[in-house]
Amino acid sequence: MKLKELLNDLNIVSIIGDTETDVTGVNIDSRRIQPGHLFVAMKGTQVDGHQFIGKAIELGASVVLCQDLPETMTEGVTFVQVESTEDAVGPVATMFYGNPTAKLKLVGVTGTNGKTTIATLLYNMFRKMGHRCGLLSTVCNYIEGEAIPTTHTTPDPIELNMLLAKMVDAGCEYAFMECSSHAIAQKRIGGLTFAGGLFTNLTRDHLDYHKTFENYRDAKKAFFDALPKTAFAITNADDKNGLFMVQNTKAQVKTYSTRTMADFKARILECHFEGMYLEVDGHEVGVQFIGKFNVSNLLAVYGAAIMLGKKAEDVLVVMSTLKSVSGRLEPIHSPEGFTAIVDYAHTPDALENVLNAIHEVLNGKGHVITVCGAGGNRDKGKRPLMAQEAVKQSDKVIITSDNPRFEEPQDIINDMLAGLNAQQMKKVLAIADRREAIRTACMLAQKGDVILIAGKGHEDYQEIRGVKHHFDDREVVREIFGE
Repeated sequence: MKLKELLNDLNIVSIIGDTETDVTGVNIDSRRIQPGHLFVAMKGTQVDGHQFIGKAIELGASVVLCQDLPETMTEGVTFVQVESTEDAVGPVATMFYGNPTAKLKLVGVTGTNGKTTIATLLYNMFRKMGHRCGLLSTVCNYIEGEAIPTTHTTPDPIELNMLLAKMVDAGCEYAFMECSSHAIAQKRIGGLTFAGGLFTNLTRDHLDYHKTFENYRDAKKAFFDALPKTAFAITNADDKNGLFMVQNTKAQVKTYSTRTMADFKARILECHFEGMYLEVDGHEVGVQFIGKFNVSNLLAVYGAAIMLGKKAEDVLVVMSTLKSVSGRLEPIHSPEGFTAIVDYAHTPDALENVLNAIHEVLNGKGHVITVCGAGGNRDKGKRPLMAQEAVKQSDKVIITSDNPRFEEPQDIINDMLAGLNAQQMKKVLAIADRREAIRTACMLAQKGDVILIAGKGHEDYQEIRGVKHHFDDREVVREIFGE
Protein backbone atom coordinates (compact mmCIF):
# COMPACT_ATOMS: atom_id res chain seq x y z
CA MET A 1 0.00 0.00 0.00
CA LYS A 2 1.25 3.49 -0.85
CA LEU A 3 1.98 5.78 2.10
CA LYS A 4 -0.25 8.55 0.72
CA GLU A 5 -3.26 6.20 1.02
CA LEU A 6 -2.64 5.91 4.78
CA LEU A 7 -2.49 9.64 5.43
CA ASN A 8 -6.13 10.58 4.78
CA ASP A 9 -7.86 12.45 7.63
CA LEU A 10 -4.66 12.93 9.66
CA ASN A 11 -3.66 16.29 11.15
CA ILE A 12 -0.31 16.43 9.39
CA VAL A 13 2.24 19.03 10.48
CA SER A 14 4.91 18.20 7.92
CA ILE A 15 6.12 15.46 5.56
CA ILE A 16 9.79 14.95 4.76
CA GLY A 17 10.29 12.36 2.05
CA ASP A 18 8.30 10.45 -0.55
CA THR A 19 4.59 9.71 -0.01
CA GLU A 20 4.70 7.21 -2.90
CA THR A 21 6.72 4.87 -0.64
CA ASP A 22 5.28 1.36 -0.34
CA VAL A 23 4.27 0.40 3.23
CA THR A 24 4.33 -3.34 3.95
CA GLY A 25 3.37 -3.21 7.63
CA VAL A 26 2.51 -0.89 10.53
CA ASN A 27 3.97 -1.20 14.04
CA ILE A 28 4.24 0.67 17.33
CA ASP A 29 6.80 -1.83 18.67
CA SER A 30 10.23 -1.15 17.16
CA ARG A 31 11.28 -4.76 17.86
CA ARG A 32 8.68 -6.02 15.36
CA ILE A 33 9.76 -3.77 12.50
CA GLN A 34 10.63 -5.43 9.20
CA PRO A 35 11.84 -3.84 5.94
CA GLY A 36 9.18 -1.58 4.43
CA HIS A 37 7.24 -1.08 7.67
CA LEU A 38 5.82 2.17 9.00
CA PHE A 39 6.87 2.81 12.62
CA VAL A 40 4.54 4.86 14.80
CA ALA A 41 6.43 6.65 17.60
CA MET A 42 3.86 6.60 20.42
CA LYS A 43 4.21 8.63 23.58
CA GLY A 44 3.02 5.97 26.02
CA THR A 45 2.39 6.09 29.76
CA GLN A 46 5.65 4.23 30.47
CA VAL A 47 7.88 4.69 27.42
CA ASP A 48 8.22 7.28 24.64
CA GLY A 49 8.44 5.54 21.27
CA HIS A 50 10.44 8.45 19.85
CA GLN A 51 13.44 6.96 21.67
CA PHE A 52 13.29 3.95 19.35
CA ILE A 53 13.09 5.68 15.98
CA GLY A 54 16.75 4.86 15.31
CA LYS A 55 16.24 1.20 16.17
CA ALA A 56 13.18 1.00 13.90
CA ILE A 57 15.14 2.49 10.99
CA GLU A 58 18.02 0.02 11.61
CA LEU A 59 15.51 -2.83 11.24
CA GLY A 60 14.24 -1.45 7.93
CA ALA A 61 11.43 1.02 8.66
CA SER A 62 10.78 3.04 5.50
CA VAL A 63 8.36 5.49 7.17
CA VAL A 64 8.31 7.07 10.63
CA LEU A 65 5.10 8.62 11.94
CA CYS A 66 5.97 10.92 14.84
CA GLN A 67 5.04 14.01 16.83
CA ASP A 68 8.60 15.26 17.26
CA LEU A 69 11.03 15.04 14.35
CA PRO A 70 14.42 13.52 15.21
CA GLU A 71 17.51 15.73 15.05
CA THR A 72 18.99 13.58 12.28
CA MET A 73 16.97 12.59 9.20
CA THR A 74 17.95 9.28 7.63
CA GLU A 75 18.16 9.36 3.85
CA GLY A 76 15.57 7.17 2.12
CA VAL A 77 13.19 7.25 5.11
CA THR A 78 10.00 9.31 4.97
CA PHE A 79 9.10 11.22 8.14
CA VAL A 80 5.46 12.18 8.73
CA GLN A 81 4.96 14.61 11.60
CA VAL A 82 1.47 14.77 13.12
CA GLU A 83 -0.11 16.67 16.00
CA SER A 84 -0.75 13.45 17.93
CA THR A 85 0.44 9.93 17.13
CA GLU A 86 -2.13 8.65 19.65
CA ASP A 87 -4.89 10.15 17.49
CA ALA A 88 -3.24 9.08 14.23
CA VAL A 89 -2.41 5.42 14.88
CA GLY A 90 -6.03 4.16 14.85
CA PRO A 91 -7.00 5.67 11.47
CA VAL A 92 -3.66 4.57 9.95
CA ALA A 93 -4.13 0.99 11.19
CA THR A 94 -7.76 0.97 10.02
CA MET A 95 -6.75 2.11 6.53
CA PHE A 96 -3.81 -0.33 6.29
CA TYR A 97 -6.03 -3.31 7.15
CA GLY A 98 -8.74 -2.30 4.68
CA ASN A 99 -11.24 -0.70 7.08
CA PRO A 100 -12.57 -4.02 8.46
CA THR A 101 -15.35 -2.48 10.57
CA ALA A 102 -17.00 -1.20 7.38
CA LYS A 103 -17.45 -4.87 6.43
CA LEU A 104 -18.91 -6.28 9.64
CA LYS A 105 -21.14 -5.06 12.48
CA LEU A 106 -19.02 -4.19 15.53
CA VAL A 107 -20.71 -3.81 18.93
CA GLY A 108 -18.72 -2.37 21.85
CA VAL A 109 -19.45 -2.97 25.53
CA THR A 110 -18.14 -0.61 28.21
CA GLY A 111 -18.68 -0.09 31.95
CA THR A 112 -17.04 -1.31 35.15
CA ASN A 113 -18.60 -4.76 35.51
CA GLY A 114 -20.31 -7.13 33.06
CA LYS A 115 -18.32 -6.31 29.90
CA THR A 116 -16.89 -9.81 29.46
CA THR A 117 -20.17 -11.54 30.20
CA ILE A 118 -22.21 -9.40 27.80
CA ALA A 119 -19.71 -9.49 24.92
CA THR A 120 -19.23 -13.25 25.27
CA LEU A 121 -22.94 -14.00 25.50
CA LEU A 122 -23.62 -11.93 22.38
CA TYR A 123 -20.88 -13.84 20.56
CA ASN A 124 -22.32 -17.19 21.68
CA MET A 125 -25.89 -16.14 20.92
CA PHE A 126 -25.21 -14.98 17.37
CA ARG A 127 -23.16 -18.09 16.61
CA LYS A 128 -26.08 -20.23 17.83
CA MET A 129 -28.28 -18.21 15.47
CA GLY A 130 -26.09 -19.32 12.57
CA HIS A 131 -23.83 -16.28 12.13
CA ARG A 132 -20.05 -16.23 11.87
CA CYS A 133 -18.72 -13.97 14.62
CA GLY A 134 -15.64 -12.57 16.32
CA LEU A 135 -15.04 -11.76 19.99
CA LEU A 136 -12.52 -9.42 21.62
CA SER A 137 -12.56 -9.89 25.40
CA THR A 138 -10.56 -10.02 28.62
CA VAL A 139 -10.68 -13.82 28.74
CA CYS A 140 -9.85 -14.65 25.13
CA ASN A 141 -10.24 -13.38 21.57
CA TYR A 142 -12.08 -15.56 19.08
CA ILE A 143 -12.32 -15.56 15.31
CA GLU A 144 -15.32 -17.79 14.66
CA GLY A 145 -14.29 -20.87 16.69
CA GLU A 146 -10.54 -20.18 16.79
CA ALA A 147 -9.22 -19.01 20.17
CA ILE A 148 -6.49 -16.35 20.20
CA PRO A 149 -4.94 -15.65 23.64
CA THR A 150 -5.21 -12.08 24.95
CA THR A 151 -3.01 -9.92 27.18
CA HIS A 152 -5.17 -6.77 27.36
CA THR A 153 -8.92 -6.19 27.56
CA THR A 154 -8.58 -4.19 24.34
CA PRO A 155 -5.51 -4.72 22.08
CA ASP A 156 -3.50 -1.84 20.60
CA PRO A 157 -5.00 -0.29 17.41
CA ILE A 158 -2.73 -2.22 15.06
CA GLU A 159 -3.35 -5.64 16.59
CA LEU A 160 -7.03 -4.76 16.90
CA ASN A 161 -7.43 -3.96 13.20
CA MET A 162 -5.37 -7.01 12.25
CA LEU A 163 -7.74 -9.22 14.27
CA LEU A 164 -10.81 -7.52 12.81
CA ALA A 165 -9.40 -7.96 9.29
CA LYS A 166 -8.91 -11.68 10.01
CA MET A 167 -12.54 -11.83 11.14
CA VAL A 168 -13.62 -10.32 7.83
CA ASP A 169 -11.44 -12.81 5.94
CA ALA A 170 -13.06 -15.62 7.94
CA GLY A 171 -16.50 -14.45 6.82
CA CYS A 172 -17.60 -12.95 10.14
CA GLU A 173 -20.74 -10.81 10.01
CA TYR A 174 -20.51 -9.56 13.61
CA ALA A 175 -17.83 -8.74 16.16
CA PHE A 176 -18.44 -8.12 19.86
CA MET A 177 -15.83 -6.25 21.84
CA GLU A 178 -15.08 -5.09 25.38
CA CYS A 179 -14.01 -1.45 25.41
CA SER A 180 -11.98 -0.66 28.53
CA SER A 181 -11.56 2.86 29.87
CA HIS A 182 -7.81 2.59 29.16
CA ALA A 183 -8.51 1.70 25.52
CA ILE A 184 -10.93 4.60 25.08
CA ALA A 185 -8.64 7.13 26.78
CA GLN A 186 -5.60 5.91 24.82
CA LYS A 187 -7.51 6.04 21.49
CA ARG A 188 -6.97 2.31 20.88
CA ILE A 189 -10.41 2.12 19.25
CA GLY A 190 -9.83 5.22 17.11
CA GLY A 191 -10.76 4.74 13.45
CA LEU A 192 -13.23 1.91 14.12
CA THR A 193 -16.88 2.14 13.06
CA PHE A 194 -19.31 0.77 15.65
CA ALA A 195 -22.80 -0.51 14.83
CA GLY A 196 -23.72 -0.19 18.51
CA GLY A 197 -22.52 0.43 22.04
CA LEU A 198 -23.66 -0.89 25.44
CA PHE A 199 -23.17 0.65 28.89
CA THR A 200 -23.28 -1.70 31.89
CA ASN A 201 -22.62 0.30 35.08
CA LEU A 202 -20.02 2.55 36.68
CA THR A 203 -18.30 2.13 40.03
CA ARG A 204 -14.84 2.92 41.33
CA ASP A 205 -12.04 1.22 39.35
CA HIS A 206 -8.72 2.01 37.65
CA LEU A 207 -8.18 5.23 39.61
CA ASP A 208 -4.46 4.37 39.67
CA TYR A 209 -4.57 5.33 35.97
CA HIS A 210 -7.42 7.83 35.67
CA LYS A 211 -6.67 9.58 39.03
CA THR A 212 -10.27 10.73 39.58
CA PHE A 213 -13.67 9.09 39.25
CA GLU A 214 -14.72 11.91 36.91
CA ASN A 215 -11.85 11.14 34.52
CA TYR A 216 -12.80 7.46 34.59
CA ARG A 217 -16.46 8.28 33.95
CA ASP A 218 -15.65 10.71 31.14
CA ALA A 219 -13.44 8.13 29.41
CA LYS A 220 -16.44 5.80 29.24
CA LYS A 221 -18.69 8.60 28.02
CA ALA A 222 -16.24 9.46 25.21
CA PHE A 223 -17.05 6.08 23.64
CA PHE A 224 -20.73 7.03 23.29
CA ASP A 225 -19.91 10.60 22.22
CA ALA A 226 -18.02 9.15 19.25
CA LEU A 227 -20.75 6.74 18.06
CA PRO A 228 -22.20 7.64 14.63
CA LYS A 229 -25.89 8.40 14.13
CA THR A 230 -26.25 5.07 12.31
CA ALA A 231 -25.39 3.22 15.54
CA PHE A 232 -27.46 2.34 18.62
CA ALA A 233 -26.53 3.13 22.24
CA ILE A 234 -28.10 0.92 24.91
CA THR A 235 -27.67 2.11 28.49
CA ASN A 236 -28.49 0.83 31.96
CA ALA A 237 -31.27 3.02 33.36
CA ASP A 238 -30.70 1.52 36.83
CA ASP A 239 -27.22 3.06 37.05
CA LYS A 240 -27.05 6.71 38.09
CA ASN A 241 -24.55 7.38 35.27
CA GLY A 242 -26.60 5.52 32.65
CA LEU A 243 -28.32 8.52 31.08
CA PHE A 244 -25.23 10.72 31.53
CA MET A 245 -23.30 8.35 29.24
CA VAL A 246 -25.64 8.92 26.29
CA GLN A 247 -26.62 12.57 26.75
CA ASN A 248 -24.36 13.74 23.89
CA THR A 249 -24.39 10.72 21.61
CA LYS A 250 -25.60 10.90 18.02
CA ALA A 251 -26.62 7.23 18.18
CA GLN A 252 -30.17 5.94 18.69
CA VAL A 253 -30.60 5.62 22.48
CA LYS A 254 -32.36 2.70 24.16
CA THR A 255 -32.55 1.84 27.88
CA TYR A 256 -32.81 -1.34 29.95
CA SER A 257 -33.88 -1.78 33.56
CA THR A 258 -34.97 -4.21 36.25
CA ARG A 259 -36.53 -1.44 38.36
CA THR A 260 -37.95 1.40 36.30
CA MET A 261 -39.55 2.28 32.96
CA ALA A 262 -37.28 1.35 30.06
CA ASP A 263 -37.25 0.05 26.50
CA PHE A 264 -36.14 -3.39 27.70
CA LYS A 265 -37.40 -4.65 31.09
CA ALA A 266 -37.09 -7.82 33.17
CA ARG A 267 -37.87 -9.18 36.63
CA ILE A 268 -37.01 -12.36 38.52
CA LEU A 269 -39.84 -14.86 39.03
CA GLU A 270 -37.80 -17.67 40.65
CA CYS A 271 -34.14 -18.13 41.62
CA HIS A 272 -31.99 -21.23 42.33
CA PHE A 273 -28.26 -21.98 42.16
CA GLU A 274 -28.92 -23.69 38.82
CA GLY A 275 -30.54 -20.58 37.35
CA MET A 276 -33.51 -18.21 37.31
CA TYR A 277 -36.95 -17.92 35.80
CA LEU A 278 -37.47 -14.42 34.36
CA GLU A 279 -40.11 -12.27 32.77
CA VAL A 280 -38.51 -10.29 29.92
CA ASP A 281 -40.71 -7.74 28.14
CA GLY A 282 -43.79 -9.81 29.00
CA HIS A 283 -42.25 -13.16 27.97
CA GLU A 284 -41.30 -15.85 30.51
CA VAL A 285 -37.91 -17.55 30.09
CA GLY A 286 -35.63 -19.82 32.13
CA VAL A 287 -31.92 -18.91 32.17
CA GLN A 288 -28.81 -20.63 33.53
CA PHE A 289 -27.61 -17.62 35.55
CA ILE A 290 -28.20 -16.23 39.04
CA GLY A 291 -28.20 -12.73 40.50
CA LYS A 292 -29.93 -9.44 39.73
CA PHE A 293 -26.75 -8.14 38.09
CA ASN A 294 -26.94 -11.02 35.62
CA VAL A 295 -30.54 -10.07 34.84
CA SER A 296 -29.12 -6.67 33.81
CA ASN A 297 -26.41 -8.36 31.75
CA LEU A 298 -28.97 -10.55 29.98
CA LEU A 299 -31.18 -7.53 29.31
CA ALA A 300 -28.24 -5.77 27.62
CA VAL A 301 -27.69 -8.87 25.47
CA TYR A 302 -31.40 -9.08 24.67
CA GLY A 303 -31.57 -5.39 23.77
CA ALA A 304 -28.52 -5.55 21.52
CA ALA A 305 -29.90 -8.58 19.68
CA ILE A 306 -33.21 -6.76 19.13
CA MET A 307 -31.40 -3.66 17.84
CA LEU A 308 -29.41 -5.90 15.48
CA GLY A 309 -32.67 -7.03 13.94
CA LYS A 310 -33.52 -10.24 15.78
CA LYS A 311 -37.04 -11.23 16.87
CA ALA A 312 -37.72 -11.27 20.62
CA GLU A 313 -39.01 -14.86 20.61
CA ASP A 314 -35.91 -16.14 18.80
CA VAL A 315 -33.59 -14.23 21.14
CA LEU A 316 -35.25 -15.65 24.27
CA VAL A 317 -35.12 -19.22 22.97
CA VAL A 318 -31.35 -18.94 22.46
CA MET A 319 -30.90 -17.02 25.72
CA SER A 320 -32.35 -19.97 27.65
CA THR A 321 -29.50 -22.17 26.34
CA LEU A 322 -26.62 -19.79 27.17
CA LYS A 323 -24.21 -20.62 29.98
CA SER A 324 -22.16 -18.34 32.25
CA VAL A 325 -18.72 -17.14 31.18
CA SER A 326 -15.78 -19.09 32.63
CA GLY A 327 -14.89 -17.87 36.13
CA ARG A 328 -18.08 -15.84 36.54
CA LEU A 329 -20.21 -17.21 39.41
CA GLU A 330 -18.86 -20.66 38.57
CA PRO A 331 -20.14 -23.21 41.14
CA ILE A 332 -18.19 -26.27 42.27
CA HIS A 333 -20.09 -28.62 44.60
CA SER A 334 -18.23 -30.45 47.38
CA PRO A 335 -18.84 -34.07 48.42
CA GLU A 336 -19.68 -32.69 51.91
CA GLY A 337 -22.65 -30.72 50.59
CA PHE A 338 -21.35 -27.16 50.51
CA THR A 339 -20.68 -25.12 47.37
CA ALA A 340 -17.62 -23.10 46.30
CA ILE A 341 -18.27 -20.28 43.85
CA VAL A 342 -15.36 -18.84 41.85
CA ASP A 343 -15.89 -15.33 40.54
CA TYR A 344 -13.81 -12.55 38.97
CA ALA A 345 -15.29 -9.87 41.28
CA HIS A 346 -12.41 -7.48 41.98
CA THR A 347 -14.20 -4.23 42.77
CA PRO A 348 -16.41 -3.38 45.78
CA ASP A 349 -19.48 -3.17 43.56
CA ALA A 350 -18.80 -6.51 41.85
CA LEU A 351 -18.27 -8.15 45.24
CA GLU A 352 -21.57 -6.69 46.48
CA ASN A 353 -23.39 -7.99 43.39
CA VAL A 354 -22.03 -11.52 43.71
CA LEU A 355 -22.74 -11.73 47.45
CA ASN A 356 -26.26 -10.40 46.86
CA ALA A 357 -26.79 -13.13 44.24
CA ILE A 358 -25.62 -15.81 46.69
CA HIS A 359 -27.94 -14.52 49.44
CA GLU A 360 -30.87 -14.40 47.00
CA VAL A 361 -30.47 -18.14 46.46
CA LEU A 362 -29.63 -19.11 50.06
CA ASN A 363 -32.59 -17.11 51.37
CA GLY A 364 -31.26 -17.23 54.94
CA LYS A 365 -30.25 -20.91 54.86
CA GLY A 366 -26.53 -21.65 55.18
CA HIS A 367 -23.51 -19.46 55.90
CA VAL A 368 -21.33 -17.47 53.48
CA ILE A 369 -17.53 -17.61 53.72
CA THR A 370 -15.70 -15.16 51.46
CA VAL A 371 -12.09 -15.45 50.31
CA CYS A 372 -10.82 -12.28 48.66
CA GLY A 373 -7.82 -10.02 48.18
CA ALA A 374 -6.82 -7.04 46.06
CA GLY A 375 -4.35 -6.59 43.21
CA GLY A 376 -0.94 -5.01 43.77
CA ASN A 377 0.20 -1.82 42.01
CA ARG A 378 -3.41 -0.82 41.38
CA ASP A 379 -5.93 1.55 42.98
CA LYS A 380 -5.19 1.31 46.73
CA GLY A 381 -8.32 3.25 47.64
CA LYS A 382 -10.62 0.34 46.86
CA ARG A 383 -8.79 -2.10 49.19
CA PRO A 384 -10.53 -1.14 52.46
CA LEU A 385 -13.84 -0.88 50.56
CA MET A 386 -13.42 -4.46 49.31
CA ALA A 387 -12.88 -5.70 52.87
CA GLN A 388 -15.89 -3.75 54.16
CA GLU A 389 -18.15 -5.16 51.45
CA ALA A 390 -16.98 -8.71 52.12
CA VAL A 391 -17.52 -8.41 55.89
CA LYS A 392 -20.94 -6.80 55.48
CA GLN A 393 -22.40 -9.78 53.64
CA SER A 394 -20.36 -12.74 54.93
CA ASP A 395 -20.36 -14.82 58.09
CA LYS A 396 -16.59 -15.32 57.77
CA VAL A 397 -14.01 -13.53 55.63
CA ILE A 398 -10.50 -14.67 54.74
CA ILE A 399 -8.35 -11.85 53.36
CA THR A 400 -5.57 -13.22 51.14
CA SER A 401 -3.34 -12.53 48.12
CA ASP A 402 -4.68 -11.78 44.65
CA ASN A 403 -2.02 -10.73 42.14
CA PRO A 404 0.46 -8.86 44.39
CA ARG A 405 2.62 -7.92 41.38
CA PHE A 406 5.50 -5.86 42.78
CA GLU A 407 3.96 -5.22 46.21
CA GLU A 408 4.33 -7.31 49.34
CA PRO A 409 1.17 -9.39 49.87
CA GLN A 410 1.02 -8.52 53.56
CA ASP A 411 1.10 -4.79 52.78
CA ILE A 412 -1.96 -5.19 50.54
CA ILE A 413 -3.73 -7.26 53.19
CA ASN A 414 -2.96 -4.57 55.80
CA ASP A 415 -4.49 -1.92 53.52
CA MET A 416 -7.68 -4.00 53.32
CA LEU A 417 -7.81 -4.64 57.08
CA ALA A 418 -7.39 -0.91 57.74
CA GLY A 419 -10.99 -0.44 56.57
CA LEU A 420 -12.41 -2.62 59.36
CA ASN A 421 -13.26 -1.81 62.98
CA ALA A 422 -12.65 -4.07 65.98
CA GLN A 423 -16.13 -5.61 65.79
CA GLN A 424 -15.76 -6.44 62.07
CA MET A 425 -12.30 -7.95 62.66
CA LYS A 426 -13.88 -10.69 64.79
CA LYS A 427 -15.13 -12.45 61.66
CA VAL A 428 -11.90 -11.99 59.66
CA LEU A 429 -8.81 -14.15 59.13
CA ALA A 430 -5.74 -13.00 57.19
CA ILE A 431 -3.86 -15.73 55.31
CA ALA A 432 -1.38 -14.47 52.72
CA ASP A 433 -0.99 -17.83 50.94
CA ARG A 434 -4.03 -18.02 48.62
CA ARG A 435 -4.01 -21.83 48.44
CA GLU A 436 -4.06 -22.07 52.23
CA ALA A 437 -6.78 -19.43 52.44
CA ILE A 438 -9.00 -21.49 50.12
CA ARG A 439 -8.17 -24.69 52.03
CA THR A 440 -9.07 -23.02 55.34
CA ALA A 441 -12.40 -21.82 53.95
CA CYS A 442 -13.20 -25.38 52.86
CA MET A 443 -12.34 -26.69 56.34
CA LEU A 444 -14.69 -24.14 57.93
CA ALA A 445 -17.62 -24.82 55.59
CA GLN A 446 -20.54 -27.02 56.62
CA LYS A 447 -23.29 -28.67 54.58
CA GLY A 448 -25.45 -26.00 52.91
CA ASP A 449 -22.80 -23.26 53.18
CA VAL A 450 -21.34 -21.29 50.28
CA ILE A 451 -17.70 -20.25 49.86
CA LEU A 452 -17.14 -17.31 47.55
CA ILE A 453 -13.60 -17.21 46.12
CA ALA A 454 -13.39 -13.78 44.55
CA GLY A 455 -10.94 -11.74 42.49
CA LYS A 456 -9.38 -14.04 39.91
CA GLY A 457 -12.18 -15.98 38.24
CA HIS A 458 -10.92 -17.25 34.87
CA GLU A 459 -7.27 -16.30 35.56
CA ASP A 460 -4.92 -19.27 35.75
CA TYR A 461 -1.95 -17.46 37.26
CA GLN A 462 -0.71 -15.35 40.15
CA GLU A 463 1.61 -12.48 39.29
CA ILE A 464 4.34 -12.16 41.93
CA ARG A 465 7.24 -9.73 41.52
CA GLY A 466 6.58 -9.50 37.79
CA VAL A 467 6.51 -13.27 37.23
CA LYS A 468 3.32 -15.19 36.42
CA HIS A 469 3.05 -18.47 38.34
CA HIS A 470 0.38 -21.01 37.44
CA PHE A 471 -2.54 -20.75 39.86
CA ASP A 472 -6.19 -21.47 39.13
CA ASP A 473 -8.76 -21.08 41.93
CA ARG A 474 -10.96 -23.72 40.29
CA GLU A 475 -8.14 -26.26 40.12
CA VAL A 476 -7.27 -25.64 43.77
CA VAL A 477 -10.88 -26.17 44.87
CA ARG A 478 -11.27 -29.38 42.87
CA GLU A 479 -7.97 -30.66 44.27
CA ILE A 480 -9.20 -29.97 47.83
CA PHE A 481 -12.51 -31.68 47.01
CA GLY A 482 -10.55 -34.75 45.82
CA GLU A 483 -11.72 -34.49 42.22
